[in-house]
Amino acid sequence: MLVLSRKVGEKIMVGDSIQIKVISVDGDQVKLGIEAPQNVSIYREEVYETLQQENKLAGQRVPGLNLEQIRRLYLDKE
Repeated sequence: MLVLSRKVGEKIMVGDSIQIKVISVDGDQVKLGIEAPQNVSIYREEVYETLQQENKLAGQRVPGLNLEQIRRLYLDKE
């Protein structure tokens, strides 16, 4: 892990297109501003972990429903 020290107003570059700026420091809370391309997703760690868990659960097999039943449901809608 790379550890850097920055003061308020100073920035860190990640690659050529991601810029992280220290906005403020208040006690043990640090406020960061992040500029990145729109195609780069940025999440707080706890939000990211929740999304990963929800995606994992969504990808699990639905009990009692097989591929043939799904196909019939789809064809019935047409």
